[in-house]
Amino acid sequence: MKVIDILGIVLPAFIIILGIIRIFVQKTKGVNGLIMFFAVLLLFIGLVRYLFFPGSGSSKESGSKTSPLAVSRHSQSFNQSFENMLNAYYKMTDSFAGNDTATINQSAIYLQSALDSLKIEELKIDSLIYQTALQPYNNVKSEIVSIIADASLVEKRGSLNIFSNELLTLLSTVHYDLAKLYWQECDRALGEDRPGNWLSRSEKSINPYGRQNCAEIKSTINFVQADTTKKP
Repeated sequence: MKVIDILGIVLPAFIIILGIIRIFVQKTKGVNGLIMFFAVLLLFIGLVRYLFFPGSGSSKESGSKTSPLAVSRHSQSFNQSFENMLNAYYKMTDSFAGNDTATINQSAIYLQSALDSLKIEELKIDSLIYQTALQPYNNVKSEIVSIIADASLVEKRGSLNIFSNELLTLLSTVHYDLAKLYWQECDRALGEDRPGNWLSRSEKSINPYGRQNCAEIKSTINFVQADTTKKP
């Protein structure tokens, strides 16, 4: 559309210049006065459009350059069950930050239910991914039982670290692709030189191991795909 805008200035300007040349240089009868009037009017409109409304004719073009939509390789039901599980996990890590074992147990029971409801069977469409995902899935189900059964907060935090590592393996195996997640680490979470890890949905996260100012992003989990086949 910018070519049309430029032509809207150049063509009437050319007509005006041609008329002036014919009158003053060639000393012949100039361009018809009505034509000259319209040429000046078109030139004025073209200049106003170009200078003050440069994007008015390019909305269709700019609309096609918007960011592509995100698309998931998994079904809506699988994604919803996975999101429920992750939300329950985040709630549990927040409970750990509060140092209250009773609240931790409540949130862990909620997470246990979400794990039981995970639509893991839908992964059977790819037998290799399904068989690979079964081990970390069974491990997190086993570890959530440990978190609930552990008597002390120290023991629960040790189980949380194991649980989080198995959950990371599960995420990486199924290629969770609804959002970018962050793998956090505190290098002294379980004691000096004993690191502890957890997943978070944002770069800044509360340390569930009770250590202040001890969080470092070790890696980013990002399997989000862009749908290049559909126009927004």
